[in-house]
Amino acid sequence: MNAPASMTEPAAGFTPEQKQYIEGFFAGLAVNPPFAGHTATGQITATPGHALANLAMPPVEDTVFGTPLSDLSKPERWKYDENPLDIWEKLLAHADADKFPDEADTFRFKFFGLFYVAPAQDSLMLRVRIPAGELTSAQLHGLADMAKDWGGGCAHITTRANLQIREFRPRDIIKVLTRLQELGLTSRGSGADNIRNITASPNSGFDFDEVLDVRAYAKGLHYYILNHRDLYGLPRKFNVAFDNGGSISAAADTNDIGFIACKVTEKSLAMLPSASSGIIPGTYFRVQLGGITGHGDFARDTSLLVKPSECVAVAAAMIRVFNENADRTNRKKARLKYLLEKWGMEKFIEETQKKLAFPLGRLALEGCEPRHVLIKHGWLGVYKQPQLGLNYIGIGVPVGRLSAKQMHRLAELAGKYGSGELRLTVWQNLLIPHVPDAFVERVKCDLVQIGLHVEPSSTTGGIVACTGNKGCKYSSTDTKGHAVALSHFLAEKQLDTGFPVNIHFTGCPHSCAQHYCGDIGLLGAKHSDGSEAYHIVLGGGMGDEQGIAREIFRNVRATEVNTLMGQILQAYIGRRQSGETFTQWARRHSVGELQEMLSA
Repeated sequence: MNAPASMTEPAAGFTPEQKQYIEGFFAGLAVNPPFAGHTATGQITATPGHALANLAMPPVEDTVFGTPLSDLSKPERWKYDENPLDIWEKLLAHADADKFPDEADTFRFKFFGLFYVAPAQDSLMLRVRIPAGELTSAQLHGLADMAKDWGGGCAHITTRANLQIREFRPRDIIKVLTRLQELGLTSRGSGADNIRNITASPNSGFDFDEVLDVRAYAKGLHYYILNHRDLYGLPRKFNVAFDNGGSISAAADTNDIGFIACKVTEKSLAMLPSASSGIIPGTYFRVQLGGITGHGDFARDTSLLVKPSECVAVAAAMIRVFNENADRTNRKKARLKYLLEKWGMEKFIEETQKKLAFPLGRLALEGCEPRHVLIKHGWLGVYKQPQLGLNYIGIGVPVGRLSAKQMHRLAELAGKYGSGELRLTVWQNLLIPHVPDAFVERVKCDLVQIGLHVEPSSTTGGIVACTGNKGCKYSSTDTKGHAVALSHFLAEKQLDTGFPVNIHFTGCPHSCAQHYCGDIGLLGAKHSDGSEAYHIVLGGGMGDEQGIAREIFRNVRATEVNTLMGQILQAYIGRRQSGETFTQWARRHSVGELQEMLSA
């Protein structure tokens, strides 16, 4: 991460005036600079290369990938001063003293997946990496025991298809991390400036409509990252998703890199007006870059067409280009989107190509078979698998929260009636696959008994919520509490919109719940009277509905949200055109028209 120091004692930083002086000094000496240094025996030499440093020159400021130390953002300086991957002894000391970390170490702890979440909670949260969202029954049992024995007795499924367990004390962090390793899991790099959990279509391997089972590629990148220290400590966080091209969205277009499985056929190649540059029919990944919906942008197609066997290498090259060239001075401009805006897509691809030992293929989007139509809310309900007599069951988990007891029971059901496997989704729920026909109804009954559900609902099946202010210092609102309350309200109303509607609650502009991508999005805020409130946006979508929602109302009190949501959905039901989805209806009207219609 750090360039080697050219002096024995690097400077701590320079003022603008000092920098100007040094630049002038170097310019004057550029032709024939003097040299005076000390040899290993203490003699003075005038010959460069016989001494460690030229003491007749001003000290040279260290840099991180070309950025002077004095220009680094605060977190970047923390990483430079002490590599967060090298703090195991510090973790041991904090556990021995039952001591919470200071500001700098709070940041460094995140490299081990440990988050000190004060003031929301005076405790630590653990975020687990679960590549492709795939868990075994044994692992879920183990995580449930960790939550019960050391944490707050529950876990939360996140919008990156992994799990978070809260309310750990510092004294338990070593036990937590070592137990996680014993389960065959890790939390390394699950927070801060690292590549987050690698996600994948949750029904990969048993989706009738998939182009490719993408789990192996998601896991391949996961293990590549774990084995390469240079892929930690990026300028900011980085998201990668693998979409199998099938029926359930993996929200790949919201990621920094999205790999979308696709087919190229003779028929699709014939759609191009010119030759296909050597591309032959087969299965590939199309590459999308630059998604960051909290900043109002989706990943864009690059025309890159990558063989599945090459995708991990391509991802690694792209991440390294980002690591070496993105902004390390301004945290708000440090994501891949902003490097792409600065350079342009073509330069980024050129720099990626320089790191690869094989050529990158290019093909216009029209040269690929169209993507399969997504099943909205396809993560809920019972679906037949290609494997004869087997089904996968999509289970509703309200706002992603599971008690330890529910986790144990889910693990038992997956082991007894399935294959001992579970899949987490980016929609904060999970699937149990490989359930024989004869046991489907039994499993459904057992799920209802433990407070979960299977039956899809057009209004409550797509409610997603970030952590909220009960567990996150950035959130202005209790998103999970308000989302649960809305779910109960809509269930009592028994509204049937006919088409599935996604409702996303997020507590701050970081938009972990991607409010701009929901049919209805709610962004946490504070009302002028200090009460919790939301800004309301309508008409967002992902995949084949891709678009950023528009803000319709500001500072709606949280106590008024349920009534307003009911009015919005009633207006849609009463005023839509035949066959019109919520997103189509919302986009058909101007902001002013929607405000007038919904304020009446």
